[in-house]
Amino acid sequence: MDKLKILVVDDESRMRKLVKDFLVKSNLDVIEAGDGEQALDIFYENKDIALVILDVMMPKRDGWEVCREIRRYSQVPMIMLTARGDEKDELLGFELGVDEYISKPFSPKILVARVEAILRRTNSIEDGELEIGGLSINQSAHEVKIDGKIIELSFKEFELLTYFVTNQGVALSRERILNNVWNYDYFGDARTIDTHVKKLRNKLGDKGAYIKTIWGMGYKFEV
Repeated sequence: MDKLKILVVDDESRMRKLVKDFLVKSNLDVIEAGDGEQALDIFYENKDIALVILDVMMPKRDGWEVCREIRRYSQVPMIMLTARGDEKDELLGFELGVDEYISKPFSPKILVARVEAILRRTNSIEDGELEIGGLSINQSAHEVKIDGKIIELSFKEFELLTYFVTNQGVALSRERILNNVWNYDYFGDARTIDTHVKKLRNKLGDKGAYIKTIWGMGYKFEV
């Protein structure tokens, strides 16, 4: 199988090299761009880019402009990198269809984990088996076991649990969950998340406590 292509866009060459080195160790092919215009040229030339890692503050065309332009033609997964910790920036990113939003400085290992989680969700890399806190999720077989015993989940309950597990420790808004589990074309009420979470918690029994409620925002999966 050919290596998946990741486009890394940042005007700091040192940052690009750091990210590239860690991604290459994970058997990913990395293409670099130093500004927004170059990023778009590369993106249009390469039809098989699996994911874009995009800095916000760049010369010529910033990350927001690049994101908007790409979203006109593609739903390729995107991770935004920024030195800012402004909540408004983060909300704008999710409105534009960004999959992850990571503030600098960050751990390269965490970035790689996020990249791999997104690629699994988009089926770009082979589904494997996830195991955590007595839960075992076989993504290929769509099968969940608790302490070795199979439990019955609906398709959406399975997708929701997998999304929680691959984003463990991350605070997830209801809108973000909808965008990733129900996809961007879903126009229903975000409260459908609460209904599914309630059912999922019940089916998980004691393990349902891993899904923490963040009042006024959404949920976080923590063991």
